[in-house]
Amino acid sequence: MTNQIIRSLTSMEANYRSALRGRSTAEFLAKLGIVEEESDETMYWLELISESGLANAELVAPRWKECNELLAIVVSTINTTRKNQKTSKS
Repeated sequence: MTNQIIRSLTSMEANYRSALRGRSTAEFLAKLGIVEEESDETMYWLELISESGLANAELVAPRWKECNELLAIVVSTINTTRKNQKTSKS
């Protein structure tokens, strides 16, 4: 599970960086979509670790909370970008 968390976290980071260098809005949104998926996957693994008792829930909770906050930021960014994209086409 630790390896899965490492993979999803590093994918989040790499795709976020790639999104910032996107050549188009579509590419930016596609990369952020991957970040959204990987964030959700990371949260899943943290939940599984906590609920199975593999780690103390008190140790996992702050990491889950931080990941959830990052996910909320990414989703908000996606929604704002889509809204701005629609507005600019009008």
